Amino acid sequence: MYKSNGNYEAFARPKKPIGVDKKSAYLIGSGLASLSAAAFLIRDGQMDPKKIHILEQLAIPGGSLDGIDKPDHGFIVRGGREMENHFECLWDLFHSIPSLEIEGASVLDEFYWLNKEDPNFSKCRLIQKQGERKPDDGQFTLSDQASKEIVKLFMMREKDLDDKKISDVFSPEFFKSNFWIYWCSMFAFEQWHSAIEMRRYIMRFVHHIGGLPDLSALKFTKFNQYESLVLPLVDYLQKQGVTFEYDTNVKNVIVENKDGEKIARRLVIEQGGKTKEIKLTANDLVFVTNGSITESTTLGDNNTPAPITHELGGSWELWKNLAAQDKAFGKPEKFCENLPEESWFVSATVTTLDDKIAPYIEKISKRDPYAGKVVTGGIVTAVDSNWMLSYTLNRQPHFKNQPKDQLVVWVYGLLSNKKGDFIKKSITECTGSEIAQEWLYHMGVPIDQIKDLADNSCNTVPVYMPYVTSYFMARSAGDRPLVVPKGSKNLAFIGNFAETEGDTVFTTEYSVRTAMEAVYTFLDIDRGVPEVFASAYDLRTLLTSTYILNDRKKLTDQKKPWWMQLMRKPLMRKIKGTYVEELLEKSGLL
Repeated sequence: MYKSNGNYEAFARPKKPIGVDKKSAYLIGSGLASLSAAAFLIRDGQMDPKKIHILEQLAIPGGSLDGIDKPDHGFIVRGGREMENHFECLWDLFHSIPSLEIEGASVLDEFYWLNKEDPNFSKCRLIQKQGERKPDDGQFTLSDQASKEIVKLFMMREKDLDDKKISDVFSPEFFKSNFWIYWCSMFAFEQWHSAIEMRRYIMRFVHHIGGLPDLSALKFTKFNQYESLVLPLVDYLQKQGVTFEYDTNVKNVIVENKDGEKIARRLVIEQGGKTKEIKLTANDLVFVTNGSITESTTLGDNNTPAPITHELGGSWELWKNLAAQDKAFGKPEKFCENLPEESWFVSATVTTLDDKIAPYIEKISKRDPYAGKVVTGGIVTAVDSNWMLSYTLNRQPHFKNQPKDQLVVWVYGLLSNKKGDFIKKSITECTGSEIAQEWLYHMGVPIDQIKDLADNSCNTVPVYMPYVTSYFMARSAGDRPLVVPKGSKNLAFIGNFAETEGDTVFTTEYSVRTAMEAVYTFLDIDRGVPEVFASAYDLRTLLTSTYILNDRKKLTDQKKPWWMQLMRKPLMRKIKGTYVEELLEKSGLL
């Protein structure tokens, strides 16, 4: 497997790999990583689809990319992944997957046209005081010290950040800035999360710093991601002949480790209450999605909180069983144990049942939520919320079968053990109605109307997810297994708990990238895996980001030490009429 850059290899079709006709594949889990791996095995590996088996412990595919109309609950979304134009592996995949919405188009075509015609951006990102726009919304409000700390983190080596938390590399004043509010609420970062992941995000998305306040960097699907991404991919795989086995729990993969070679020899499977084994050879490729952020999810309803649970569930138990066999298979306990009580655990899907709440949504978003176009443009965060509450309305309808007079809203609280401002309980203790009440309070609904609207104009489904921010727990090298561990002949790890160079977890891109790397490695596919977009090495991007991070102040307006003030005029004379001056002017710094 090797990396590529540019469109030369992006448009090329590889030759059929030698020996692929002798191989088969078992993909454990049916999230985006497994579905992508199956598609790459077919498209680029030219494997017989009938030799590809997807084993899923649940009754439906999709993993964490979900969206469902559950008959006894209503519409449920546990969250959504934000996407952008430089998800090179994701779009490499979906340009080959037929759209279910537009005849003759790919999923990428559909997505591209939609976001060109209806570009995403927020007209109000931060609110306070029950629905009022925060006066400095749109500014980063970083102090000189906080700005220096961001640059210092950017310049550090990743290996020097092993097991460090974000709070280890930033001072308290950084956490008071709008930058941190934008950052933590958009990406679900907490102060105790990994400084490595914070650095990777800064480097990976430095080209989108300008879009952080108004979310113009983001792009969204037409419907929820289950219907817009998962279903077309599943449809494609089923038509090709891939086998899906649901209600199938893979308990263990028995790996032989001999003379430095690792070969998966047996799958231990529980199906219909019975345990069986599948014997494997080196030609049977095994792709494991280790761990899951939506494992052991519980649901509440309007009148009942989502039950708190700490069950590991199948994906974590499998990873632990694998890790017990070889230290190269990672340390799952770093991600699934000892999560702070303050961590984000609960989100809720609010479905409005009439038009009584719509005016409050429109007042903040400044858009008609029934227009079928961008509404909030991403999350809106109540900065004075004890829960650090945020909500979002994507294009409506969010589900294909959603009634026209209903709106589906996703709400979450980043801090799970704090009492609410209106409901004096933690979000984990709240019923759906109580979560809706807290949301309506921060939206500016008159207090005497809140309970009635939450009870009678909303159906709210709270969801408890014990591992939803496990991706970001502080870690060091080796805690996540490599996509293909050293010496492995037929066992790969895919998804966001596998380790690949330079990309960021909690993204659709990471799932697809790890899948692509695994398939291309095992089949020795002669086509490059697109490298992570290299904006961190683009001088133009770095200069523009410097300008934006300083709230669009020119160099002449920025505070500098006395010795820099003395050097400024001679330096300006030196660069006058040069390419350097041109770059500084284009970035806004001059």
